[in-house]
Amino acid sequence: RQRADALEVGHARRNLVATPDEQAYALASVTVVDVPLDVLETENGPTVSFDTFRAAIRTLGRIMPAGSLVVVETTVPPGMCDKVVAPELASALAERGLPDEALLIAHSYERVMPGDRYLDSIVNFWRNYAGLSPEAADACEKFLSQVVNVEEYPLTRLHSTTACETAKVLENSYRATTIALMEEWGRFAEAVGVDLFEVISTIRRRPTHSNMRQPGFGVGGYCLTKDPLLGAVSARELFELDGVEFPFSRMAVEINRQMPLVTLDMIDAMLDGGLDGKTLLLFGVSYRQDVADTRYSPSEVFVLGARERGANVICHDPLVTRWAELDMPVTTHIPSPDGVDALVFAVPHREYATLDLRGWLDGSRPVVLDANAVLSDAQRSLLREMGCRVGSIGRGTGV
Repeated sequence: RQRADALEVGHARRNLVATPDEQAYALASVTVVDVPLDVLETENGPTVSFDTFRAAIRTLGRIMPAGSLVVVETTVPPGMCDKVVAPELASALAERGLPDEALLIAHSYERVMPGDRYLDSIVNFWRNYAGLSPEAADACEKFLSQVVNVEEYPLTRLHSTTACETAKVLENSYRATTIALMEEWGRFAEAVGVDLFEVISTIRRRPTHSNMRQPGFGVGGYCLTKDPLLGAVSARELFELDGVEFPFSRMAVEINRQMPLVTLDMIDAMLDGGLDGKTLLLFGVSYRQDVADTRYSPSEVFVLGARERGANVICHDPLVTRWAELDMPVTTHIPSPDGVDALVFAVPHREYATLDLRGWLDGSRPVVLDANAVLSDAQRSLLREMGCRVGSIGRGTGV
């Protein structure tokens, strides 16, 4: 609703226009570049196809008026503004008889929080920025100050665009790596009968460890699934460095990719006779709670893996009606438990916290796996009282 209100205000003021006509860039004093960069795995390691990005930059160079500002917001391999954006703009500007510095270049990566805090996370959050020149940095600061609540969330200027690009990639690499770390401790906790979430909650009381991650169903979305690989792309393709391999970052991405299969193996072991011919009800297909975004969702890995093992999977999500990546409908209404062999709670949507399990199951006793700390202690205890076999990622049997 917050975003809808902002759109209405922008439309009423006549300063919000949507058009496919690229000539609109001729009117722009500032253009923000958000072009997807997918990471591709090759025999030589991760790489990125720069073609679409380069084409977008050339378009700006051909059309934007001299003196305008180009702010690259895309998460890119460090060095892109200096080694890709600047040369592409310079080439396009030369065709117009304009000097290289006719357009100002800056980088300022987004730090948005998907969900109901989306707009708030743009306005009320810290932003880093840098320019290829002092003039570009000044122009970027002026632009961001019109969007960000800089009185409470002051901007931070880095000394170079490469440093700013590095900040984004390192930020996401750190988060992905610490999530991967918790996976091995999750397996330990499950084996020895420890509730790792209880352990983590006590550790988080220490201020230096307040952002400690936890095990779960998997990592999804467009950032953490690929951004840690951009360091290796930068080192090899932009800076031609030897021996800079980023093993931790690459290992973290691979560990996180395998997380949904850990849940699949656990539910396989909990079901008598395995998954073949069984029906699973999966709660949650988006990549995180309270959003409808299914890009790189760990649920996709789980569903495809379950189907390969002969299982039928019914998918529920309160926010998703059609799963584009799998080209299948998703029910937004809790289906009947009749004929369901196992429930897998994958995404902690708020609706699941208030689910009347006793009334809904009404005598059914499926196997239940809480794969992402979705259920409360009380809900898990109730399910056991009702005769369900209950398992949890990150918790020992019966915890």
